[in-house]
Amino acid sequence: MSEKMTNRKLAALETKRKLLEAAKGIIREKGLVNTSIEEITKACGVSNGTFYTYFKRKEDVVFALSHDMFREIYEEALRHDGPFMERLAFYMQNFSGHIERDGLKLCQEWVRNTVDPDLVENPYDKEKLRMDAESMRGMLKTGVERGELREDTPIDALADALTDIMYGEMLCWDMAGGAYSFEARTKTFCTMFLPAMLRPYLNGNAE
Repeated sequence: MSEKMTNRKLAALETKRKLLEAAKGIIREKGLVNTSIEEITKACGVSNGTFYTYFKRKEDVVFALSHDMFREIYEEALRHDGPFMERLAFYMQNFSGHIERDGLKLCQEWVRNTVDPDLVENPYDKEKLRMDAESMRGMLKTGVERGELREDTPIDALADALTDIMYGEMLCWDMAGGAYSFEARTKTFCTMFLPAMLRPYLNGNAE
């Protein structure tokens, strides 16, 4: 019985993964508005009813696609072998790089569906901005704990400012229709302006 349940859970996870991958490919190409649930289910060979087993509506697919990846990006940045400034730039560039690789239309759909928090049904996306700011605080706190940043570093103010910058860059990239590379724009910021923001709080070889 236990083994059957385990196999059933594994099969369910695989079905959900297939739905997400199929949806991602179609939404990247056509945008969420022009994507139907029928197209998603047909692409991975399941019924429409199977879709509703995992998602209430097609917008929930966009939310689910972003759920785990950003946590992984944060944890990978913490493990990154390098000084503080290198780790922080690694985090910010991977954040924007992941969004760019997922595609402009997917990002635009996510922004469209989350810009008014009162209309967001998915609890994860109601908290997405706060969670990203918390990840930035985590990066800064780790710098303090490792002695790379001064104890009096204004962690909250810096975390909020850097999160605002990342989200502002994302919105500008959306509004420009992907006319330039979001990841490259973030790299430019990290190279030219980030050191000046953090230099007053750096200890020793944190750069």
